[in-house]
Amino acid sequence: MAEKAAGKVRPFQIGGRRIAPGSRQTVDLPVSVLSDHTPVTLSVHVVHGRRPGPVLFVSAAIHGDEVIGVEIVRRLLRAPNLDGLRGTLLAVPIVNAFGFLNQSRYLPDRRDLNRAFPGSAGGSLARRLAGLFMTEVVRRADLGIDLHSASIHRTNLPQIRIAPDRPQLLDLAGAFGAPVVLTAGLREGSLRHAAQADGVDVLVYEAGEGLRFDEFAVRVGVSGILRVMRHMAMIGAKGVARPKAVPIRSAASHWLRAPAGGLLRTFKTTGERVAEGDLLGIVSDPFGEVETEVHAARPGLIVGRTNLPVVNEGDGLFHIAEMGAADDPEATIDSLTVQLGADPLFDEDEII
Repeated sequence: MAEKAAGKVRPFQIGGRRIAPGSRQTVDLPVSVLSDHTPVTLSVHVVHGRRPGPVLFVSAAIHGDEVIGVEIVRRLLRAPNLDGLRGTLLAVPIVNAFGFLNQSRYLPDRRDLNRAFPGSAGGSLARRLAGLFMTEVVRRADLGIDLHSASIHRTNLPQIRIAPDRPQLLDLAGAFGAPVVLTAGLREGSLRHAAQADGVDVLVYEAGEGLRFDEFAVRVGVSGILRVMRHMAMIGAKGVARPKAVPIRSAASHWLRAPAGGLLRTFKTTGERVAEGDLLGIVSDPFGEVETEVHAARPGLIVGRTNLPVVNEGDGLFHIAEMGAADDPEATIDSLTVQLGADPLFDEDEII
């Protein structure tokens, strides 16, 4: 973290480099060398404020095919709000460069980086990269925001996922302003799990589809990060409006899976409320002789779904989050859409 003595902010140190207060710099941390002798680095863009404040890390592409987060970080770094930053922003647009270059979720050895934390200096490639990220980025921060999307052929409604029993995270998630805040348990080996064990809370933003851009998801992500930074007093209030609608809170979710293999026709999409027993889709065999209906087992909100019309038995079709009877997801999403459309940060003629 940035050092402070006698009211003076000291240079931020990372990877053997010193970033002066009021400056910004990209630091390339060596990770590995490819088989053809091409070096691979973990690139961290450091924005170090002139005034003291928290250290926030924002990371994307832990899964290399989740490119929406890369665009969110790119736009964040061009936001004029950072000019008067208090504290330090550590922005890592691409954590898994191997997967990003290959348009793959995984590392070259087919390991999932988000199951390799906290990592180790002498382990597999995944564990070495995870260990470097923990040492140089996570443990220097007070809070993290990790950006994700659904995997390829699936899509997610913009949502913030938080660990249970962390009231401070619920407060930050509300400040972010995504349509849904979903409480989800921590998985062993995940960044969230390892970071929390080291005393660093992480908000996970899920939105859109792998290998695809989604303008609404990008706008929600950029504005949400800036809102969290405002909430943490890292930036001023100018140009950062609080969300007008209260996010829908959900304490649990479940997947509806294909009861049979075949061709899927869907009648509901992300952001729609479903009641128990609602017909969500039909799976048919290629001859149209056998049709199997897919009904909602419980009421809730569709926060994720498959985009593939061809499914195998057991494939995840609809991800449904539980919500209160008084919640109005359509009004929440419409309010956010209108607010983002009127935000000068996202002027159609000059999107940052």
